[in-house]
Parts: sequence; structure tokens; C-alpha cells
Amino acid sequence: MTRQKESYTIARLVRGETFEILVEPDNALKYKMGEKVPMSKVLLYEEIYTDAKKGIRASEEQLLKVFKTKDKLAIAAKILTEGTLQITSEQRHKLIEEKKRQIIEFISRNAVDPRTKLPHPPQRVELAMEQAGVSIDPFVDAKEQATKVIEKLRPILPMKVGLTKMYVRVPGEFVGKAYGLLKSAGKVLKEEYKGDGSWVGEVEILVGLQADLIEKLNKICSGRAEARPVE
Repeated sequence: MTRQKESYTIARLVRGETFEILVEPDNALKYKMGEKVPMSKVLLYEEIYTDAKKGIRASEEQLLKVFKTKDKLAIAAKILTEGTLQITSEQRHKLIEEKKRQIIEFISRNAVDPRTKLPHPPQRVELAMEQAGVSIDPFVDAKEQATKVIEKLRPILPMKVGLTKMYVRVPGEFVGKAYGLLKSAGKVLKEEYKGDGSWVGEVEILVGLQADLIEKLNKICSGRAEARPVE
């Protein structure tokens, strides 16, 4: 039986109050994933709601108070970028399958059987994931998820992975966002806050995540983070 294509989904942002927009599912997901899609092709209606299903529109006063503008296209872009997007069952299935494939490829390239010193074939990794009941988040980076997946697979599939320790320094104003990335990327071994509010620590991660971690830290911290292998 073919799945019926859902005609719209909802993107939601909570900033004290709830703000919602009605969006076309495929274009909204493309926009959320970073593709350049005109907002006019994303929105079903150029309206901002406090409850989209009931058709309750946000007032201009509410929009100005929270977003400092009445520009509905700009507000819709912010809701979609910073808020949560409901996705269709078909979209979720496709995203999870693609993310699963990426995780399996990463593990197969970066983990070996300690007995044979050879990589685990993708099929073996996939079977172990199914046996371990691994759940996959369609919106979290595959390489970041691989770290946690490997830990779940160890009791089933003997694995040896290359680990490295990174020294990281994050300016105080970016600690909130950067700390979540560091925790998800690996294991925080040491940490302390300096007098200027900056965070300094040592993080153990998979060797294959070094470049990604540095790139993402620089993006979050506008190039002002410091990250290097511990000598």
C-alpha cells in the first residue's frame, strides 16, 4: 500500500510564547537541512500562528515583542531555522535510513576487530545494530551518533577504535552551545572555567572526528575556539 503524501506540516518555535507556521513538507525539510529554498515555496500561508491547527494568528504586538519585526517571511525563516519541524512518516523513514547508512560506513572505516585487526564489514555492523536495538536520530550528525553506537555494539561486536585527546578552549559567550557539541562528540576528561569566563578542557574523541569537531567549533564560535591534539 502506498503512503499518502501529507499536504503540510508545522514548524514551531517557543520563545515564552508558541509561534507556528504551516509549511510544505519537502521544501521545509530542504530548508531545515541547509538548502537554499525561497521561503515563498516553503510557506503554505504567509501567516504566523500561536496555534496553527486552530487558525489562531499571532498579533503584531506579539511578533514585535519577540522578533523585533513584523516581517512575516523573516520571522518564518527564524522559526524554521531555530525551532522544531514536524516531518512526515515517509521523510522520517528516508532520513533514518540515510543516517543509518552513514553511521555503518563510518564504523566500518574506523573500527576493527581486535582479533583479526581487520575492519568489520558493513553487513556485520548493521546486524549488530539491529541486535542491539540502536535507535537513530534523523537530525543528529552521523559521525557524532557513531560514538554512542560503538559503545552499544561493544558487547555484541568486539571493536577497537582509534581515539585521540583534544585540548579545547572556548570563549565564555559560546560555552553554552559548544559544550553540548563536545559532550556529544566524545568524552570530556578534564574541564575548568578560567577567570575570563572561557572554558578549557580535554576531550577524548574518535580519530575520525577530529576535523569535524574543529570545523563545528569554529562555526559555533565564529572562529575564536581553539582545538588541537594533546601532545
